[in-house]
Amino acid sequence: MQTVNNKIALNIDRDAQVSVKGFIAPIEYTQRNYHVDWDELANFRAAEPEKRYPSSVFQAFLPSEPVSVGECWQIEEEGALTLLRKLNPRPQLELDVAGADSYGLWACLRAYNDVFAEILFRIHAEFVLEKGWFAPSQFAGHLVIDRLEKRVAAFKMHVPDATLNFDARWKIRDGLCGADIGYCPQMELYAGAEHILQDAKFTEAITEAEALQALMLRFYKSAQINWVSLEEALKMAPALQKPIHAISSGGPLADESC
Repeated sequence: MQTVNNKIALNIDRDAQVSVKGFIAPIEYTQRNYHVDWDELANFRAAEPEKRYPSSVFQAFLPSEPVSVGECWQIEEEGALTLLRKLNPRPQLELDVAGADSYGLWACLRAYNDVFAEILFRIHAEFVLEKGWFAPSQFAGHLVIDRLEKRVAAFKMHVPDATLNFDARWKIRDGLCGADIGYCPQMELYAGAEHILQDAKFTEAITEAEALQALMLRFYKSAQINWVSLEEALKMAPALQKPIHAISSGGPLADESC
């Protein structure tokens, strides 16, 4: 265990084993009924409900150098892909559904004490199906490292709950590809104790909201804008002597379920 100038080094025993469970609930809704008409969506389930992995897979989520709370780093691709294959055998990080601007695998140190360190992360990925693509809004998650035993104490990677949380494209026939958006109530990978940090007191920490904002800024320039409602803008504009730039959006600006 090492702490230098408020930066900590994070390492795990690469030889240990971690049992990871995976689950995909039946898709409940799509705007164009693809989850009924397209067999691959109707039967979309986790490829492997449970599997043991060497801890070295999770080393990909850790920084290569000591980091401070709030600092972000890139996750190594192969470790993330290894875990995503548990949900579906053909994950990819270059999104066909969204485009190159949506690429990214980022982690952030949220908190630590003498025993634990908590990392929040965000990954954009999609699954290549036989007749199309399935693109979740994002994979959000957290990883808790036991700093004393150098092991994975808890892990979760999931698609956040939202009214709509995935896009899909279906190659209906040659030359015709349809797009749909929908809702899957649960898609996740998890390991270890779920509430291990429930009463933990940290040496240093930022809030979950602050860590998630730091991660979002790695993906979207729109997250740098201080958005206000139209009502607020109408009050502020005369006082600041600035014009109003109004934007109407049919989907979220903060994930890939657009």
